[in-house]
Amino acid sequence: MKIFRTVIFISWLAVALSAAACATQSASHSSESGSDHKQARPLTGSAKDFERARFTDSAHIDNEWIPFTPGTQFVYEGSALTDGKDRQSRRVVTTVTDLTKMIGDVRVLVVSEKDYTAGQLSEPELAFFAQDNAGNVWLVGEYPEEYEDGEFDKAPAWINGQKGARAGITMLADPRVDTPDYAQGYAPPPVDFTDRGEVYKTGQRTCVPVDCYGNVLVTEEFNPDEPDAYQLKYYAPDVGNVRVGWRGKKEEEKETLKLTDYRHLDPEALAKVRKDAMEMDQRAYERSEAYQGTQPTKRTLQAKQ
Repeated sequence: MKIFRTVIFISWLAVALSAAACATQSASHSSESGSDHKQARPLTGSAKDFERARFTDSAHIDNEWIPFTPGTQFVYEGSALTDGKDRQSRRVVTTVTDLTKMIGDVRVLVVSEKDYTAGQLSEPELAFFAQDNAGNVWLVGEYPEEYEDGEFDKAPAWINGQKGARAGITMLADPRVDTPDYAQGYAPPPVDFTDRGEVYKTGQRTCVPVDCYGNVLVTEEFNPDEPDAYQLKYYAPDVGNVRVGWRGKKEEEKETLKLTDYRHLDPEALAKVRKDAMEMDQRAYERSEAYQGTQPTKRTLQAKQ
């Protein structure tokens, strides 16, 4: 009888150990594959981080700090220095479109941005964002058109996977002050985009023309080759970026922007933005070699009314 009980115990122990091993392996795989749970390992925006991430519903961006709802428009007004001397007015209009685009095997959300300097359009841009299953928001590429005196000058686009460019992080799923800085994207020369971001402060309060906000997250963006120069961005929960500032003795632009208008466009207004964005998308294939490896934009999302 004693021998029989021993055999039963050994059999039970083997099953328990096997189950524990399977559970450990499953948990490890879930963490590495980018499950719906926030990852324990801090991200640095590396190419490996992007490869490990999973993008099941990537064009649906509902991160608390950067909720990109199609049809939402942000208008910012402020000023910046040009050549480190003359301060000129700046107005930035950012619209979340209902367009998406396939970049590699990731469907990205198309955001239209128009930058006006001294009342003149200086840089319209299409930016491409994707949210992974853990809630991190990635910048997957940009197509800007730069203008001088109203005339087109150049289009320094970069797209993940094209000509050595890599995606980077725009917003972490769980931003904390003790997390390491992260790459916001990378593009080799001639674009030469190497910006990084870091959580600067949390729990702040700020007031802009639209409203006053509490529990504000402040991030700082910087280029490692330009020490002591930081752009500060203020994010209000469930709204997004509401303010832009700066710090550092060597910050040349000293750009300041405040959110002056925040609204959801009606169908007619959104249709105009969509048409403009799709025309830009078509021009990009002619003006940027890096862009040619992407598929055309499509209207696949439903805007909030």
